[in-house]
Amino acid sequence: MEKDKKPIIDLLSDTHSRHGEFECKGGDILLHSGDVSSRGSDQEILNFINWFEIQPYHHKVFIPGNHDWSLERNFAYWKDECSKRGITLLNDSGIIIESMFDPNLNLKIWGSPVQPWFHSWAFNRARTEAEATHVHPWIKPHWDLIAPDTEILLTHGPPMGILDEVTRVNGDGSGIHAGCEELYKHIQNSQIKLHVFGHIHEGRGFVYERETTYVNASSLDRMYCPADKKPIRVTREVFQDGSIGYVL
Repeated sequence: MEKDKKPIIDLLSDTHSRHGEFECKGGDILLHSGDVSSRGSDQEILNFINWFEIQPYHHKVFIPGNHDWSLERNFAYWKDECSKRGITLLNDSGIIIESMFDPNLNLKIWGSPVQPWFHSWAFNRARTEAEATHVHPWIKPHWDLIAPDTEILLTHGPPMGILDEVTRVNGDGSGIHAGCEELYKHIQNSQIKLHVFGHIHEGRGFVYERETTYVNASSLDRMYCPADKKPIRVTREVFQDGSIGYVL
């Protein structure tokens, strides 16, 4: 990235094979928080990768979501296929996007597709240690893997209480918060400046809490129609006191 340049970062999530309907105008980094497919077939994943590859960004990074079955079953194959195309596919792993001018401008991104259990979809994990099984282990050890100097966190699911309300699930029309408690606790004790996620379509939006910007980048609404035809755009700001933040 260029000296003194504010990185342009565009955010997508939950496109569910409708990626071709979105207009990505280009920038430095394009991030996608998973659910690139509807049913997780090999062909759906390939169609997404073919599209993602040609988007006009210097860096393209994504993680799977709970719909993306093929990415769970054949992760090594798809990771290699993405690497050949200049795409980074993350799964409890990270990437450093380096600045040619100043190491302080390096962006450290970590991505994880896991989310609390929901009817045995892909990358489901148990919310609590007591609920853990061999098939669905406890989710907390995944968050413990996050590199301590991570600046941007990419997960499929939200943290508890932040842009995570599933609406109209109760008889009175109210909803429930479906985010992950362990993820929220981890972020509160971290240096993460930008947390990008999706999964809960009706939670699309952003909030600032303490020193972290949280963005639910869900691209489709509750009825699986495009919420907007373009990504959510954020920029990285270095403030006068030297602190870093992300603004929309």
